[in-house]
Amino acid sequence: MSSAGQQQAGISYIPATWRDLNALRQVESVCFPKDAWPFWDLAAVLTLPDVVRIKASAGEKMAGFIAGDIRRRDAIGWITTLAVMPEYRQAGIASTLLSLCEERMGMPRVRLCVRRSNLAAIRLYQRRDYRHVTTWPVYYTDGEDALVLERSISQPAGQTG
Repeated sequence: MSSAGQQQAGISYIPATWRDLNALRQVESVCFPKDAWPFWDLAAVLTLPDVVRIKASAGEKMAGFIAGDIRRRDAIGWITTLAVMPEYRQAGIASTLLSLCEERMGMPRVRLCVRRSNLAAIRLYQRRDYRHVTTWPVYYTDGEDALVLERSISQPAGQTG
């Protein structure tokens, strides 16, 4: 992704920074009312090294956000959060954020976890060749299980780990 980001249907995809903390807090609270990350976790995801963070912006508004944790020692990337505001869903934003994050992490495998009941997200991940690898019982605060999904990423020609 170039420093200028990418454009798609009025949405720009650019790296997120600590300056996006308040907008990200809003996205998290709307998209994950039961599971929104606390302030310090959001500050960390926007500042720690080895984290890919990309926002989808519609003008000045954050329409979506993704973060990916690069774990080089394990040769795996973890999508730690992916959220799209309700009014921007079904426009390909989540899929674009996922593609960009996978590419930027540059890992041969990518994992994520998703609520067992989040069928729309599960369908998106299945369309992108994510496969169920394990279940984390009682993962979420309300006791719901998390499905851990994984995708093998083909490394682009000429790119080395």
